[in-house]
Amino acid sequence: MEPETFTEELADALVGVQRLIRRRVRREMPDPPLRGAEVELLRLVVDRPGIGISDAAKDLYLASNSVSTLVNQLSRQGYLVRETDPADRRAARLLPMPAAEARLREWRTRRADLVRDQVSRLDEADREALRAAVPALRKLAVTLPEEAEES
Repeated sequence: MEPETFTEELADALVGVQRLIRRRVRREMPDPPLRGAEVELLRLVVDRPGIGISDAAKDLYLASNSVSTLVNQLSRQGYLVRETDPADRRAARLLPMPAAEARLREWRTRRADLVRDQVSRLDEADREALRAAVPALRKLAVTLPEEAEES
């Protein structure tokens, strides 16, 4: 891999792997099918119960009205509850329903199983290269949102 093309090839590989994982797992999940943004919002609400719509929008880099639309869809499907924030009656807090937590557990289990199966097919040198890359990829994941906030 040439140094001039490394970053482009890395970005393409990361996007390609993520897209394939998402498609494979989505295909195996029970109905109703959830889009990527819906899954990301569910993850956020399960990780931070009580988060507000504007904070969720900021964390997901989406417009507040887009998050409101997602909340409405996920509420109708029984995954989220929107409660009035007692500290600010104009604001809403988002809470996960048990169905959301179960859905995410199933998603994570299927995703881990898929990746485990595919990684096990690689030779030891490739598995070790992936293992060694994880800390650097985590650092990259931390710095990307920081860069976006500064622009």
